[in-house]
Amino acid sequence: MEIKKVVIIGSGTMGSGIAAHLCNANVPVTLLDLTTEISTNARDRIFKSRPPLLIDKSKINNIKVGNISDDFDIVKEADWIVEAVVERIDIKHQIYDKIFKFRKEGAIVSSNTSSIPIKVLSQNLTNEQKKDFCITHFFNPVRYMGLLEIVKNENNDLEKINSLQKFCEIELGKGAIVCNDTPGFLGNRVGVYAMQIAMTEAFKMKLTVEEADAIFGRPMGIPKTGVFGLYDLIGIDLMADVLKSFIKELPKTDKFHEVAQEIPLIKKLIETGYTGRKGKGGFFRINKDGGAKILEALNLETGDYSPSKKIDIKSEKVDLKKLINRDDKYGKYAWSVISKIIKYASSLVTEITDEFNDIDEAMRLGFNWSKGPFEMLEEIGVENFFSKIDNYDGNKFLENLAKSKNENFYGERQKYTKIETLGKVKRKAQSIDGNSSAQIYQFKDYNIVEFTTKANALDYDSMDALKKATDKPLIIINESMQFSAGVNLSYTMDFANKGDFKSIEKFIKYFQETCKELKYSKYPVISAPSGLTLGGGFEVLVQSNFVASHTNIVIGLVETIVGLIPAGGGCKEMLARWQNTEESKKDPHFAPLKVFDIIGYGKTATSPVEAEPLKYLKPEDKKIMNRNSLLEASKQILDENRDFNSPSELVFNLPGESVRGEMYKVLDKLYNDKVIQDHGMEVAKELAYVLSGGDTSIDKQLSEDDLFKLELDAFMKLIETSKTQERIKHTLATGKPLVN
Repeated sequence: MEIKKVVIIGSGTMGSGIAAHLCNANVPVTLLDLTTEISTNARDRIFKSRPPLLIDKSKINNIKVGNISDDFDIVKEADWIVEAVVERIDIKHQIYDKIFKFRKEGAIVSSNTSSIPIKVLSQNLTNEQKKDFCITHFFNPVRYMGLLEIVKNENNDLEKINSLQKFCEIELGKGAIVCNDTPGFLGNRVGVYAMQIAMTEAFKMKLTVEEADAIFGRPMGIPKTGVFGLYDLIGIDLMADVLKSFIKELPKTDKFHEVAQEIPLIKKLIETGYTGRKGKGGFFRINKDGGAKILEALNLETGDYSPSKKIDIKSEKVDLKKLINRDDKYGKYAWSVISKIIKYASSLVTEITDEFNDIDEAMRLGFNWSKGPFEMLEEIGVENFFSKIDNYDGNKFLENLAKSKNENFYGERQKYTKIETLGKVKRKAQSIDGNSSAQIYQFKDYNIVEFTTKANALDYDSMDALKKATDKPLIIINESMQFSAGVNLSYTMDFANKGDFKSIEKFIKYFQETCKELKYSKYPVISAPSGLTLGGGFEVLVQSNFVASHTNIVIGLVETIVGLIPAGGGCKEMLARWQNTEESKKDPHFAPLKVFDIIGYGKTATSPVEAEPLKYLKPEDKKIMNRNSLLEASKQILDENRDFNSPSELVFNLPGESVRGEMYKVLDKLYNDKVIQDHGMEVAKELAYVLSGGDTSIDKQLSEDDLFKLELDAFMKLIETSKTQERIKHTLATGKPLVN
């Protein structure tokens, strides 16, 4: 079965998101709604969306619009018709009646519902029609969330379901997991339960909302939003409706009922308009005091707000054993929440899916957890878990595991896909070295380096791992949300606060040496980025020999925002790429000015398509829709380059003072227009000095080492200034830039 044309009925958030992602995959799609004006407005919203739903704005041309009265004939041409209308069963039934009258024989029809069982949706369909009907539950935002749940019914043509799964995996890049028709399917059944247990245990153990979010977040391998922050993000009223749906659908014996009961404080919040970020606030709110905005948190006992307090539990890395064994309220809370999530998830095995690790993947792909419940159990250890757990009678999975005491119960990762993913390979690979910042694996005839710090920020240990791994062909890749957010600013500031600038200089030199070794290694080096690939992360990528990039990247050199300049070879490599253009051959000022503009403004791209015009990526770099395929694509590059020869070293002819004068004219205008302030001017002047080649002239040849030295000197001048240190401290504290 080939899917060449798709019709989506309903142009709300989900319908628009699905349409946009089909456009990204170059699949023509028609978006229908009650009126053409509604669907046209939806197309306009897609075009303007932030973060962008399209990997390239030109993709919008793949969307046609219409209405369900005048344009329903288009359904006859579709291979797949997706219903994404309001969650009202009467309206859905009317739509299905019309679709099945118009559709061509064999066309797939699916609903994007997140809560209505397929048996209810399909109750008016014939057995023959049910063969081609399923649920395709995408997660929002569709472009960025990896999970797609395909819910089948007992009448389905399984060959067609498998074909749809393959299309969604390969063409749309989704982790498409086929599951049974149960309330909440895979992701929401466990994810919403996890949120509820985290919330109810916080109430029970008298934790503050800040304390609960500090535990039910990064220390557990869960996004930093936490539970109360996530409640506010989703909408407290919407979550109340979700819980009512679960209560209605699930049998009274299901443990979900224990955590889904109405909480008086939450009822009061909804009644008074405190529905989360979309309302007046929720568990957190922004209050204005004398013109200043203050983040306030709700007291779960009194219902009053007070300034939010930052909770530091002294745990940056995911270490579940250490976390649950803490002898304080945080350890007790962590164990209570984690153990109950594991118990609930394991009780659902065979009911919602035969493969328990599908539940883990649903939590990874749909909720951005770094570990699912069963991986948590594996990390804690079977013996350790059963030495601490209370009653688990009737839980067949845990009863069998308690009998076998099999510490290696997990087996293969990601059974839902045939792709040889990084998750699968790591279990078979030999862990040959590593440290607190990165791990080195050897698999067959190549090495893998996986960064392991928060946001995969880079430090001395990260570089050490990269350097050690160049004794074989190397793939730099990871499973976390970010490839690398850049150099670890906290690591750098620790030295700066002590006045130890020699250590900073030593680190930057080592960073440069490592990147040069990557570039001129005897064996090919491949970077396979996804997510943030910024600053030092980009410098690792740009000095790799090959790149296989996921379509969902945010890439660029952003150092100027924190009062620094790229010093790991970023300036050097961008100059080299722009010097290799026809414009630069005619005008020696062209490349320095172009790179000055790109780095000076800290420009970023949100997809490989956007990255190419900036020369952050090259046309020959591979662009991959399915993140799971990054390792396979990287291995293919290795196979294609068995006769690899390292590149020749670069040389530069830069204009020096003459182009610097042009740069200063740009800066004077920006300063006079108050776009930049005093320190912004100083940072830009240091950048101009580097990109112009320093005290050089066009007839003098500079080596890569000369450029490295210019970068290092400028970096060190800036890091030693109080103004740059103020910028870094402000960014670390608030996540926002400081203009000074």
